[in-house]
Amino acid sequence: MSPRSYLFVPGNRPERFEKALASGADAVVLDLEDAVAPEAKGAARDAIASWAASATNTARERIFVRINDASSSVFEEDLRVLREARIAGAMLPKAELEDPLKRLAATVEGIAILALVETARGVEQAQIVAAGPAVTRLVFGTLDFALDLDLDIGDSNEALAYAASRLAIASRLAGLESPVAGVTPQIDDEARLLSDAAWSRRHGFGAKLCIHPRQIATVHAVLSPSPAELAWAQRVLAADAASPGAAQVDGRMIDRPVVLQAQRLLKRAPA
Repeated sequence: MSPRSYLFVPGNRPERFEKALASGADAVVLDLEDAVAPEAKGAARDAIASWAASATNTARERIFVRINDASSSVFEEDLRVLREARIAGAMLPKAELEDPLKRLAATVEGIAILALVETARGVEQAQIVAAGPAVTRLVFGTLDFALDLDLDIGDSNEALAYAASRLAIASRLAGLESPVAGVTPQIDDEARLLSDAAWSRRHGFGAKLCIHPRQIATVHAVLSPSPAELAWAQRVLAADAASPGAAQVDGRMIDRPVVLQAQRLLKRAPA
């Protein structure tokens, strides 16, 4: 099953790395960008390299490192750490062009890139970014996108709807997993988190960035099929297997799109 949650941890807080992995998050993003002050980025790179040197393969498989964007003066240093530490998961901020993706893809064999789209140019180039080398998923950087367009998203995400749809469609065209929704910065606002996660799901997103461990359970609950949905999907597949092309469930004819919907629901179910 693809990750539903990606939990950010500052790269200069190594004492939190293992706690983040034990938090229940499907994946953890060690951050070298926004969460780390310029003067602390060197120490953060060293901390990530030191952790990677002794980490188990199971832990490493759940780790992504958000590096600094390609225009940054420390971009090459970030690539060096990925290469030397053999870290195979990376998040590229300000994803807009193919060349930075190529440079990142060449750092580690088999690297998986989360392309963070957070500008108007990135949304416009979403299909190119989604088709970039080693890109496995698009991520919507909603806060930076709102800043780029001078949007006031306030209590509503509707100003983000067009861009969200572009990312969902670009992901589908490129054969990627559904995109990852941006953060909900209101850590103590459960209602807002529920609303944001549900809005993202309605717009074709299948995962969400988290900034605190207590956001994870809510995100998983919203983005995973409910027990009732899973039971319906199982009934659909059982009915179709018993009477292919002529089955009914709950008074509804079971045609191919319904069968595919049931299969997709079961695929999204937690292991």
